[in-house]
Amino acid sequence: MSRGLTIVAVVACLLAGGADARAAEWHGLEPLKSRRVDVERELGQPIQQEMSATNSLNFKVAGGLVTVTFVDAKFIQTKKLAPHVEGTVLLIVLRHGNSSDTPESLGLANKSSFTREEKGAMTVFYNQKDGITYTFIDGRLKTTRYAPATEQLLRAQRG
Repeated sequence: MSRGLTIVAVVACLLAGGADARAAEWHGLEPLKSRRVDVERELGQPIQQEMSATNSLNFKVAGGLVTVTFVDAKFIQTKKLAPHVEGTVLLIVLRHGNSSDTPESLGLANKSSFTREEKGAMTVFYNQKDGITYTFIDGRLKTTRYAPATEQLLRAQRG
């Protein structure tokens, strides 16, 4: 993964820690706010033009692949969300092709806002409050996941 993507991910995580209920964002794309037009403006055309069965699109970016999943009517019904969030970004998953980043290089080991879980060679750092998860395999960053922040989901339920 390029250092640029890593820096963007770390900055987004730091900015998401503010008092305003915002999810961690990536490249200006924010869960429950950004729409497909915003995603395509930022990332270009998706690898495939039609939404997959999981209501998502894939994009090739420097350093890997990005999957963006969008809120659909079923998700709104299940989570009892306001109708206006249909079609917004639900989840952004970056699959890092060949990252040299480690928990230490991203400063995650010392951040009390992240919970650490280990399962064999896999280590996961997540912060549900801000909606960001880092997955490492054999100490190297493999995926970064941006989801709605806890407070943001609560607001979407209230309308």
